[in-house]
Amino acid sequence: MDKAKVGIVGCGNISTTYFKNCREFDELEVVACADLDASRAQAMAEEFGVRACSVAALLADPEIEIVLNLTIPNSHAEVNLAAIAAGKHAYTEKPLAVTREAGERTLAAARAAGRRVGCAPDTVLGGGLQTCRKLIDDGAIGRPVAAVAFMPSHGPEGWHPDPEFFYKPGAGPLFDMGPYYLTALISLLGPVKSVSGAAHISFPERLITSQQHYGEKIVVETPTHVVGLLEFAAGPIGTLLTSFDIWAANLPRIEVYGSEGSLSVPDPNGFGGTVQLWRPDTKWQDVPLTHGYTTNSRGLGLADMAQAIRTGRPHRASGDLGFHVLDVMHTILEAARTGRRIELTSQCERPAPMPISLEGQSAARS
Repeated sequence: MDKAKVGIVGCGNISTTYFKNCREFDELEVVACADLDASRAQAMAEEFGVRACSVAALLADPEIEIVLNLTIPNSHAEVNLAAIAAGKHAYTEKPLAVTREAGERTLAAARAAGRRVGCAPDTVLGGGLQTCRKLIDDGAIGRPVAAVAFMPSHGPEGWHPDPEFFYKPGAGPLFDMGPYYLTALISLLGPVKSVSGAAHISFPERLITSQQHYGEKIVVETPTHVVGLLEFAAGPIGTLLTSFDIWAANLPRIEVYGSEGSLSVPDPNGFGGTVQLWRPDTKWQDVPLTHGYTTNSRGLGLADMAQAIRTGRPHRASGDLGFHVLDVMHTILEAARTGRRIELTSQCERPAPMPISLEGQSAARS
């Protein structure tokens, strides 16, 4: 299969991982990069042997087939729409957009143009989550009836070089980390039917203690402790907690409970991890991973999309999935504000599982 030529827009922290990992996938070739800070783009271009250019020049380049959008969340929709208008496919970091309206415009533009939209996270395609998916599909815990997902932390201001945007609308713990947990739950259990929620801002100001902006204060403008109650279309009920207000906790990342057992799911922000299965006859036991991609494989979803474009099949880290996750997050906050249980209007297909046999194959298998 000929490689899809990729142009990266946004050369911040996460871009280094994508530059490195894209080299490992037979489906991808990064050929150019752009950033509002031209010096950052130039530095990445020199390090990875691609050309640096302006965003406009990258979008106008007929060689580039897919735009990999690694900008900040507020720019996701703008860059995705520009890429689609330029005749490119777009694959974006999470979330798909900051608002539902922007997400809807993105998907509508892609449909009209016959282009594809992909959206991170692609960690659900890794060996850890795919092993859990196989166990559930094989009936190892019987019929899934419930799930819990916990993301407790004390926020990024102690380590991130520029943490202010985490506390603005469109970010917070729900929009920053929620996509990992929700995408995992939807991959395991299918789409969400309705939600309830509760949320608040525990601390109206945050003190930055990371080096670059040490001592500066952030005015918090979005909830920092969010709890959602999720009713899945297939029947299970899930509980989601995301927080920047917790110093320490001893909680699982994700657990799924079934009629015949329980499943401990590894950190959805990673590709591997430990999978544990509990059944009445065996109690808790580690389960060997059945699938590949167990180390940092960010870009796997992009490679899967590139191969899907060539073969005509649906790609797994899809825009529809990304929009459903976005809709769930907004609806949790809306339910928290109004005190109501709210039915979802969006739906998505549960992504196809990854194949088990990976030897001698590249990233994106049909």
